[in-house]
Amino acid sequence: MTQKTLPLRGALLGELLGTFLLVFFGVGSVHVAVLTGDLVGIGQVAAVWGLAVSLAIYASASMSGAHLNPAVTLAFASLRDFQMRRVVPYIVAQTTGAFVAAALLHVMFSGMIQAYHAEHAIDMQSAGGAATAMLYGEYFPNPVGDPAWTERWDELSTGGAFLAEMLGTALLVGMIFTLTDPRNKMAPGPAGVPVAIALALAAIICLIAPLTQAGLNPARDFGPRVFAYFAGWGPTALPGPRGGFWIYLLAPVVGGLLGGVLWDRVFRPAPVRE
Repeated sequence: MTQKTLPLRGALLGELLGTFLLVFFGVGSVHVAVLTGDLVGIGQVAAVWGLAVSLAIYASASMSGAHLNPAVTLAFASLRDFQMRRVVPYIVAQTTGAFVAAALLHVMFSGMIQAYHAEHAIDMQSAGGAATAMLYGEYFPNPVGDPAWTERWDELSTGGAFLAEMLGTALLVGMIFTLTDPRNKMAPGPAGVPVAIALALAAIICLIAPLTQAGLNPARDFGPRVFAYFAGWGPTALPGPRGGFWIYLLAPVVGGLLGGVLWDRVFRPAPVRE
């Protein structure tokens, strides 16, 4: 995931494709869970997210290194040999892939979304509109499709949401650093890394998603959130009823750097002596 000599055009297409697949399957599972109930509970949704990230990595790793997440890109640029000049283009490609995936999902599920709004008397541009805006961007505490989620705001503060997103991303990026470090003799090797990352992500989602929906990825949140803004949710998408969209941009970046630094400075194995 640290290749720096890959052709930029191909690398950007890889990031766009990989992030598209990640969001299409992952955010698609949220659509299915909320609108149909065919995926029950955080565990089943987390399992689909795990499958999504593994497939996305397999599809894009040879093209771009499969960052698929601005927090990962910034961590590799800060702590590994990834070129800083590629950071912004990578983030743009990731966010574009996420936006396109959200748009296609909306085309597929728009009829169900309209029926859900009618059944639950949801005003898309009110605070209760987060019941379906959560299909794209993320909110805290997790609305789980409930238009009355505003009554639960005292369950999780802004600071608590930031902490959850930061720690979740620190764990994710720390595991990525662990699994891709050549000094780690227990790492599964290139072919097995996507599966190991998928398992780590699924476990993190099971813990963090009941709190913040487990964004852990600024592109995954911001691309679909911008789409939702233009698709009719307006201020419910941006800036959101609690104005907390910035948490899903900043906390993963801080957490990603924290996870990388902890691996490099605290836990990283010592050099092997010949």
